[in-house]
Amino acid sequence: MKIFDLLEEIEEVVNTAPSVPLAGKIIVDPDELLELVKEIRLDLPEEIQQAQWIKGERERILSEAKIEYEKIIKEAERQAETLIENDDITLKAKQRADEIIRVTENNACELKMSSYNYVDSVLYNLQEKLDQLNGEHIMKMMESIETTFIEINEKLYQNRKEIEELACKVQAEN
Repeated sequence: MKIFDLLEEIEEVVNTAPSVPLAGKIIVDPDELLELVKEIRLDLPEEIQQAQWIKGERERILSEAKIEYEKIIKEAERQAETLIENDDITLKAKQRADEIIRVTENNACELKMSSYNYVDSVLYNLQEKLDQLNGEHIMKMMESIETTFIEINEKLYQNRKEIEELACKVQAEN
């Protein structure tokens, strides 16, 4: 998946970045990291498209179940009409038709529920993977970048103070 490749590229940028002497810190190009984050955001819609495909599959399955349900109902009605000739046969036919309708409705309901459960489990797994991706990689990366910038800023401030003190010392000697 491209998102994982981009995350690996971010790790490579961080691992190969030049270090600041004596600080144990690295210097990274923020534009390069922001570009990689932008590409990750652009790839996220693929995951969303997969979820939409799953939704479409669910609709297709439900449509097929409805067609099958209607076929069974029509067949039951046809059988009932042919048995109307005799009262006993008619009564049995009605009972059988009612049973077929009940079974068909139960089957359709079970099919719907299993479809919903399947789609829900796929979406749940997708959500877990996205949460895991966010939790494990992006948040750590952003925290690391923020910490690095804070440390660089503090180091620059200390260096400026040292230069200022040196300048005052030189000025005092003259």
